[in-house]
Amino acid sequence: MKAVLLNQFGGPENLSFGEFHDPVALDGEVVVRVRACALNHLDLFVREGVPAYRIRLPHILGSDIAGEIHSTGPKVEGLTPGDRVFLSPGVSCFECEFCLTGRDNLCGTYGVLGAKGGHGGYAEFVKVPARNALPLPRSLSFEEGAAFPLTFVTAWHMLITQARLKPGQTVLVLGAGSGVGVAAIQIAKHAGATVLALSTQESKLDQAGKLGADALILGGDDDFSRKVLKLTGGQGVDVVFEHVGPATFERSIRSLKKGGTLVTCGATTGPMANVDLRYLFSRQLTLVGSFMGTLGELKTVAELVAAGKFKVVIDSTRPLAEARQAHEYLAAGKQFGKVVLVP
Repeated sequence: MKAVLLNQFGGPENLSFGEFHDPVALDGEVVVRVRACALNHLDLFVREGVPAYRIRLPHILGSDIAGEIHSTGPKVEGLTPGDRVFLSPGVSCFECEFCLTGRDNLCGTYGVLGAKGGHGGYAEFVKVPARNALPLPRSLSFEEGAAFPLTFVTAWHMLITQARLKPGQTVLVLGAGSGVGVAAIQIAKHAGATVLALSTQESKLDQAGKLGADALILGGDDDFSRKVLKLTGGQGVDVVFEHVGPATFERSIRSLKKGGTLVTCGATTGPMANVDLRYLFSRQLTLVGSFMGTLGELKTVAELVAAGKFKVVIDSTRPLAEARQAHEYLAAGKQFGKVVLVP
């Protein structure tokens, strides 16, 4: 099959388009013919060789995938060749106490397709556990089916499960033009919250407003927390949706009202952030970590997407052979929504 291979860690020049062996479905597995695969910043981290995601090379990236069942292995029921599916990016054992209680993203073996969960979707075919193949709603194209799973389930888990967002609360969404930011704006509005969207680009803020953001904040070198306080009458927001890391972390904390919650799922600008503990305990703030989401949450999100409650935003679509250029585009932060590769 044709595939984009990561041959060594480093820059996008280490991605090459060529031949790779066809996957074969074993017990409980299916092979999916990839029709679309969306990029995530996770792809960049794995490519760069971040220690948490070091894997055996050559490797195929890509966590967000939609396509058709190509073949099934033994012990697979309910799926047949030709079925339209999208893939749950999280791979778990579904035997441990976490998996059996619906918290599969806490599983000790948890991995993500294209990272620690096996080869991903930058290819014509991909092999996955059968439970990861979910029916693609007829209302969605393959490109749309690949553009929502990882970011929407991540944002849902952050806001609804971890931050316990309630109607009437206020949310500050950082990186409003990112895939996860686009999802967060819509999920927060669906939950009945007031949304403040932050971006360093005016064009992205305009689009964030069209998605429902109530206030738009142009970030940059200035202290955006002052703008947040001004917009909230000096109170701050109930929840900060954080995924940037040290470049914004201190200002994110200062944007919270007393008793507020900062929920974070990433560290795009680095792994270490400073926290003034006096500010933390005196204002009784809560810092919450969040990683991906559960299979159950993904199914809930998929139903809402299929019902038209959430809009899948695709920035651009490129041929699979242009994965290198797609990485460069994503790294430059030019996109609003998802960048999708099509084999």
